[in-house]
Formats: sequence, C-alpha cells, structure tokens
Amino acid sequence: MRAQVVIVGAGPAGLLLGQLLHKAGVDAIILERQSPEYVLGRIRAGVLEQVTVDLLTEAGVAQRLNAEGLVHEGFDLLFKGKRHRIDLAGLTDGKKVVVYGQTELTRDLYEARDKMNGVVPILTDLPPDSTLSRGDGPHSGNPAVREAIKNKEVQHMAWATQREDGGRGF
Repeated sequence: MRAQVVIVGAGPAGLLLGQLLHKAGVDAIILERQSPEYVLGRIRAGVLEQVTVDLLTEAGVAQRLNAEGLVHEGFDLLFKGKRHRIDLAGLTDGKKVVVYGQTELTRDLYEARDKMNGVVPILTDLPPDSTLSRGDGPHSGNPAVREAIKNKEVQHMAWATQREDGGRGF
C-alpha cells in the first residue's frame, strides 16, 4: 500500500514531518505559500526541548544542532532579590534544553529535503512564459493557472516525489 500525504507549510514542523515520513517510506508533498528565501529569513526563537532534539536526531538532521547548539541543564529565576536555580536535568531524569535558532533548524531541514533521493522542488517562483504554450498533459488547459501566469502572479512552492517511471506524486 502506498500512502500519500500533503503537508501545508514548510516551516520546521512541516519539514520535520516530511523528513520523518520520507524515512518511513511515505511519499509527501510540502506546500508553502512563501519563497524559501522568505521562510529561511524569518527570525524566530530557538529553545528546543529534549524530545524535539531526540526527534531531530531520529530524523537524521541534528548534526549542526549537536555541534553548535547551546545545551542548558537548568536556569535561574530571581525573586525578591534571591536567585533560585531550576535544575531541569535533575528534575527530569537528565533531560535538557538546547538553544538553537529556528532559522538554523529550518535551514538544516531544507538542506536535508534537498538531498532526499527522488524528492524535488517543482515550482518556486513565477514560471517562464513558455509554460503557457507547453503541452504538459491533463493540466495544460487549466484556465486559472494560465491566467495567473499571464498576469505574472507569483506561484506557490511545492515539493513532489519523483516516481521511478518519471512521473511526480502529490
């Protein structure tokens, strides 16, 4: 049986899900309304809990995280002038948090996706005008797509799985 999945959003969660599904042999397409440059340029927080670090390791995308992330076993709170240490590792059977920027995590996941055998980016920007005259199968007559291309509207990005027979799975 062959499962096919569509993931909406190429942020860390969508990309990580796509990575895990790929490792499990499940074909998935990731749809993202923004360009890769936009997604990779968003600055976000980056404190990862142990369960997330473990999942990224399982997915095979934690090499840079392990090399560059800042591991914290606890933190301090100040209350009424007194410092109180919260020992995360001691309170959680050794679990820690890692400071690693979401932008860097997203970059790692994009790079992993690009290296996947048979998974290719198919549309990341405005397609060339030749798209209007190309006979590309049953979708070549889609008037909404053709009108959007003629009006120079930016197209959405998607990834598809390349099948052995040369077709693409969605």
